[in-house]
Amino acid sequence: MRICLVTPAPPCSYHGNRVTALRWADLLRGLGHSVQVTQTYDGTPIDLLIALHARKSADAVRQVRAQHPATPVVLALTGTDLYPDLESTGVDPGVLAAADRLVVLQSLGVEQIPEHLRGRARVIEQSAQPPPPENLPSDESHFTVAVLAHVRQVKDPLLVAEAVRLLPAGSRIQARHAGAVIEPELGTRAEEETRTNPRYTWLGELPPPDAQRLLARSRLLVCPSRHEGGANVVSEALAAGVPVVASRIPGTQGILGADYPGYFPVGDAEALAELLSRVERNREGFYDDLVRHCARLADLASPAREREAWAALLAELGGAATRG
Repeated sequence: MRICLVTPAPPCSYHGNRVTALRWADLLRGLGHSVQVTQTYDGTPIDLLIALHARKSADAVRQVRAQHPATPVVLALTGTDLYPDLESTGVDPGVLAAADRLVVLQSLGVEQIPEHLRGRARVIEQSAQPPPPENLPSDESHFTVAVLAHVRQVKDPLLVAEAVRLLPAGSRIQARHAGAVIEPELGTRAEEETRTNPRYTWLGELPPPDAQRLLARSRLLVCPSRHEGGANVVSEALAAGVPVVASRIPGTQGILGADYPGYFPVGDAEALAELLSRVERNREGFYDDLVRHCARLADLASPAREREAWAALLAELGGAATRG
């Protein structure tokens, strides 16, 4: 099958959509298909369009529908498509209706799709490879907390810097933040925090292997986002056996479950600081509980599971696709 996979993220970037697109391309090639990853659709005849990001890749969907109306279209919705809702994020209802299948990255994402289109929705959780054993934590002098988030408001990454300032003087927590500057004003703040906050270091943008190594060598991942479609970094943490503390948002609850004990209210630095203190001290076995809970969810991050989900979706589209 000739597949065009359109993503708005530019080549050679480490933006989440590009990382996801490249992983999907490798997975689909492993299933025997020919895959081109591009930012736009050039009109070449194809057997399937996969468009990542409903708003930013909408033109590719419209073009395929106009030029090749029988070609199946899979539209993958991101966090900035789904939340807070499709209308406020600017998703064109006509683009949704034009897709044969709608992919979301966690189970609660289906609830954001108009009811009459939910029959086309498929949940495909993102996967991650476990890190090599040599990347496991080794430094016991610090309790390293990883933040893997680009510097933009929707990720709220500097909430962690604010929270670690509130920790007791004896805390060993050190926050290590990796991510590219998307919003320059926040980048300036990240630099200032690194200069003045002894518990926080912004490392800038790291290549994925280095970011995964940072995660694997950390005791905890903090995911403070205001909105997520289904953060791949959470899957990476599950694969690495690193427990997670996260803002209570649907995009994370759809992966970790509503009953996961490691949530804090969105934007609440004091609540995050208290949670971090509980984790570090393992009060009432709290850290151990997070580890066990994440271990039970590790299969969600299995590459084989993601591959099987895509194989099943492509099998559905093997005949004449229907948008009914």
